[in-house]
Amino acid sequence: MRFDMRRGVLCAACGIMLTFPVRAADVISATAPTVEPAVTDGWTFSVTPYFWAAGLSGETSAFGVPVVVDIDADFSDVWNNLDFAAMAIVDARNGRYSIFGDLIYTKLSADSATPRGVFATSVDVTAETFAGLVGAGYSVLEGPSGHLDVVGGIRVWSVDVDLSFSGQFLGGDSFSDGATWVDGLVGVRGNYSFTPQFYFTGWALVGAGEADLDWDVAAGLGYRINDRFSATLGYRALGVDYSNDDGFLFDAVQQGPIMGLTIRF
Repeated sequence: MRFDMRRGVLCAACGIMLTFPVRAADVISATAPTVEPAVTDGWTFSVTPYFWAAGLSGETSAFGVPVVVDIDADFSDVWNNLDFAAMAIVDARNGRYSIFGDLIYTKLSADSATPRGVFATSVDVTAETFAGLVGAGYSVLEGPSGHLDVVGGIRVWSVDVDLSFSGQFLGGDSFSDGATWVDGLVGVRGNYSFTPQFYFTGWALVGAGEADLDWDVAAGLGYRINDRFSATLGYRALGVDYSNDDGFLFDAVQQGPIMGLTIRF
């Protein structure tokens, strides 16, 4: 009897959990190609911390509960429950060859009263998401105004959700669920300079692996402040469709404006 009641409350808690999205990110992602001078000797390096004002839509389920919960949260919902976030792109380039990485970590938390308060009076929810991409590319088109690279990489996802109940029958009980998976991706990324200061940059990746589908597209307009710093403003959309035999499902799309500051070395 206690097991059945727990599953019922977990089902309700999953609905509460998804009033704020798990960013698989977080999330998260192909790297923003760095605009480099037409002629360089040896390796050049750049780091781009960025901010992604993404909302989340899709569906998810967890804790083995056979209930799929629809997600529809804008960026303000994410922001109101955000504890910590870190996002950065790193890039190394030597002639036509490039190596890149994209790291995203987010931690969200919220608390809410449970429906009717029969089995618990409230539940605290914590969700942590990590997404990391490592890849390499080769420039198939290159000239004084920019380049177009063919790229391939591996993305690692990790999502963990913790529920802690207070009061009534489930008071003091805690439950955890999550998943870690790896996908392979291929695609293109590139940039094109309109003027010495302004340039277009973007990427498109698609793949699969342990997820049925994993994709990431973005486009932006950049401004070269000087030889060391550039700023970029654009739009990004990322989607993933993952499920496992334990009943964990994350089928979602994140999208929204993205802005970053590139520092070249």
